[in-house]
Amino acid sequence: MTIFSKRAKLLLVALIALCATVSFATDGKAKPSLNVFAAASLTEALNEIAVLYKTAAPDVTLSFNFDSSGKLQTQIENGAEADLFLSAGQKQMDDLTGKFTDDATRKNLLTNKVVLIVPQNSKKGISSFNDVLTNKVSLIAIGNSSVPVGQYSEEIFTFLKGWEVVSKKASLGSNVKEVLSQVESASVDCGVVYSTDAATAKNIKVVASAPEGSHKPVVYPAAVLKGSKHPKEAKAFLDFLSSPKAVAVFEKIGFVVVK
Repeated sequence: MTIFSKRAKLLLVALIALCATVSFATDGKAKPSLNVFAAASLTEALNEIAVLYKTAAPDVTLSFNFDSSGKLQTQIENGAEADLFLSAGQKQMDDLTGKFTDDATRKNLLTNKVVLIVPQNSKKGISSFNDVLTNKVSLIAIGNSSVPVGQYSEEIFTFLKGWEVVSKKASLGSNVKEVLSQVESASVDCGVVYSTDAATAKNIKVVASAPEGSHKPVVYPAAVLKGSKHPKEAKAFLDFLSSPKAVAVFEKIGFVVVK
């Protein structure tokens, strides 16, 4: 074999190796990982929808960060890598509007209800939000002031002219799941959560819905974030959340889908 043919062979091997590397890199880019920041109350629904999305978009990996909408907002403002934000309140999304969100993609996705829950074996006789203002309740779990469910709670008890009383016997949670956990463990007399959280919980019972007109509507807005590395895929997943399969999951849990 001549020196030329040896060099040609080595060049061919190197070229094949290079092509294989490029192919691998291209495949990697075709399989993006989306960081979805979502309100804690969406945990069960989105985990179930993620399984369905694997069939619709097998090359896309979904990574969820579930927490209070206020905490997620702060993380986004501080530069957290996120592609999509689903909030349990308009305020948190409004605060990100313009600078952090692709406002053309923003949409109201879901609505929810606020309910009062008690431990399954409660003997306190609590049956209404007004009962929280009485000596039937010594300790109530509610979200803190940065959590949408906490903000709704304050609105409700302000409407009932009893926020000053309630705030003095409140055990604050940093998200709605913490509030739910306190009631499930019977460490408090009652708690204020979304109806969807109550529907998926154990060892609790719903005793009342928030009085009509006592708080702002519970609306879940969603939007792709300007810093997304995969805006096209993020928008595709957002669109999937309004598909019949995703809607069926949301409605099964108790959300109302915005048409």
